[in-house]
Amino acid sequence: MNPLRQPEDVGAFVDAPDPDRTTAAVVDPGPDGPAGSAPSVRPVPTEAGPSDSPPPGGLPGATSAGTLPPVVDHGPRTGNKVALTFDADMTDAMRYQLRSGAVRSYANLKIIDLLEREGVAATFFLTGKWVEQYPEVTRRLAASPNFELANHTYGHLAFTGDCYGLPRIERRKMTGDVADTFDIVAGYGGRQTRYFRFPGLCHDRTALAELAPLGLTVVDGDVVSGDPFATAWRPIVRAVLDNVRPGSVIVLHVTEANAPMTDEALPHILAGLAERGLEPAALSEVLGTA
Repeated sequence: MNPLRQPEDVGAFVDAPDPDRTTAAVVDPGPDGPAGSAPSVRPVPTEAGPSDSPPPGGLPGATSAGTLPPVVDHGPRTGNKVALTFDADMTDAMRYQLRSGAVRSYANLKIIDLLEREGVAATFFLTGKWVEQYPEVTRRLAASPNFELANHTYGHLAFTGDCYGLPRIERRKMTGDVADTFDIVAGYGGRQTRYFRFPGLCHDRTALAELAPLGLTVVDGDVVSGDPFATAWRPIVRAVLDNVRPGSVIVLHVTEANAPMTDEALPHILAGLAERGLEPAALSEVLGTA
């Protein structure tokens, strides 16, 4: 079973749930009991609508619409597979920097070149605005049999307060933002998924409840590389290799201007994984949902 969890602040949320929501959710401690176990999530349907709609298209990460989305940090701690995941952020401020010439690129092609040249599997969490900015790069990602495509919101807005200074999306727009991004990414084909990652990994029960209609799985990660705004590659490599284990989900970025050292760190990360007997695989394979 994939390790699932609820947000750490499950007892105190930023917003109270709407009284007219069609479903609610409760935490079920599962068969192993409440103490120290990884909780699973089960839906509690109300009269307003069903909670057992079929998962969309049977894609990796698809869950029944109407259930509180599961949150996954890593896959089973068996075998030797790990997931390299790359976030492709794009905010309005980042687009302005591109148009003004303040930065050259938020698409690190050196990373993609290396992954393709070495035949390394990876999963890319794409914002809709990044896809719109880089349609040809998106087509390239979709064309690779080794790459999976996932959802990182439309414009990288925060879904909670106090999330690394990101502007916050209105609650009423959360569902549509993520649904529209799935539609944008789906237009490129390739290895589509129903995996979703919140900007900054910031989420609470309110945000999860707003995404319940979409039938998705939230993927955080247990190895955060710290590559955004890093000024040297060695700390990135250490952050990954010091913490990686079988089943790990490694969080990196493909946004060159604000993660400029990732392409230099990546060869050393790949070499270190190989030394440890660990092999990058698609996220769906690592989580056991392929």
